[in-house]
Amino acid sequence: MAFEGLSDKLGGVFKRLRSRGRLTESDVKEAMREVKLALIEADVSYKVTKDFVNKVTQRAIGEDVLKSLTPAQQVIKIVNEELIALMGSGDPRINIPSKGACIIMMVGLQGSGKTTHAAKLAKHFRDQGKRPLLVACDIYRPAAIEQLKIMGEKANVPVFEMGQADPREITKKALANAKDYGYDFVIIDTAGRLQIDEELMQELVDIKEIAQPSEIMLVVDAMTGQDAVNVASAFDEKLGIDGVLISKLDSDTRGGAALSVLSVTGKPIKFVGMGEKLDEFEVFHPDRMASRILGMGDVLTLIEKAQQTIDEDDAKKLANKMQSEGFDLNDLLSQMKQINKLGSMRSVLNMLPGVGSKLTDADAEAGEKALKKTEAIINSMTKAERKKPSIIDPKRKRRIAAGSGTEVSDVNRLLKQFEQMQKMMKQFGIGGNLHGKKAKMSRAALLRSLNNGGGGNGGFPM
Repeated sequence: MAFEGLSDKLGGVFKRLRSRGRLTESDVKEAMREVKLALIEADVSYKVTKDFVNKVTQRAIGEDVLKSLTPAQQVIKIVNEELIALMGSGDPRINIPSKGACIIMMVGLQGSGKTTHAAKLAKHFRDQGKRPLLVACDIYRPAAIEQLKIMGEKANVPVFEMGQADPREITKKALANAKDYGYDFVIIDTAGRLQIDEELMQELVDIKEIAQPSEIMLVVDAMTGQDAVNVASAFDEKLGIDGVLISKLDSDTRGGAALSVLSVTGKPIKFVGMGEKLDEFEVFHPDRMASRILGMGDVLTLIEKAQQTIDEDDAKKLANKMQSEGFDLNDLLSQMKQINKLGSMRSVLNMLPGVGSKLTDADAEAGEKALKKTEAIINSMTKAERKKPSIIDPKRKRRIAAGSGTEVSDVNRLLKQFEQMQKMMKQFGIGGNLHGKKAKMSRAALLRSLNNGGGGNGGFPM
């Protein structure tokens, strides 16, 4: 995960600061030297790193900080504020015109993820109730048009294409089509190259003149490190970009580009892609990203993702079933599928304060495997068995284990944990009838207790 190394190193620096109680100026300067090394190792440009550390140091050695009762917390607060300023505190929204369609021109080098993220952006707007249209102007890369059509179908967004026609002509016809059919967002997927060249740039300049885009969105690959900043500078010089979309931020990369691009180009990061799936896509919020880097989590983004992916009516029905003691394995399976929609376990737990920073790759992988194992076991049961697990005898257990590719012990563990879960729901009246001290035990706490006490690695991965 991007920023993982940086987050770990900064966490170590702040832990040492907190252990010292009162801080001296030399303590702060020593810590800032470590912060400087951590940022450089994260592939943040040297100039940006130097300016950042100087700003933090000047603020941190002030009398108010050093004489504070909690100086380490004050230093962390300053680092958080400067990280936010570094990544941009402005409005990340798209420039939407007051009249006519919003035209977004996606540009970038070949392999940066333009086509995939054009579809992700289209789905983002469709989910907001808009009517986007994707336009296939990459006629050079093999299968680029077909890829956009497949992605558009998955996103439930129409794609305008004219095969191998001139991209300038495609743009003109697409704009006329959008006007005729009332599309309010037009997203143009342009061609990329392995490197910036005059032919590519001239074509993009021509498309820009024809389309008069509201937004030129540059897609840069987080894995390219500081080269991403150089690419952003070159495209901005030739085209005048309005914003940056960083792709592959979920990869095992240092992520320094996200901390450098605004300072170097003056252009804000507006979106980030976190994976290959269409819904692994987020509006970029500098304050939330700073919180993730500092191990403070990102609960707001998690709540927003839950609101977008979890059906409210289904959630109410589930709550009613839990309250009436009718919660069965069908409901557990449904709930697990809803959780899957939020993204990988790693990405979800990274948004929880104090959890993501302690989570290892092995932990995340074990959790994903446990989730899949539980789902496989429930899928191998009959409807009657899911509805009433008490009917599952040894013969049925052997059949379920064989059908799910697991052991009988795994089936036993799941059934035991589910039985414990039902007992605790009944004991604490999950669903709304909570009183006194019992009310303090939330449903989340209940699931955590089952995870911790219900049989080691076989616990419900929730």
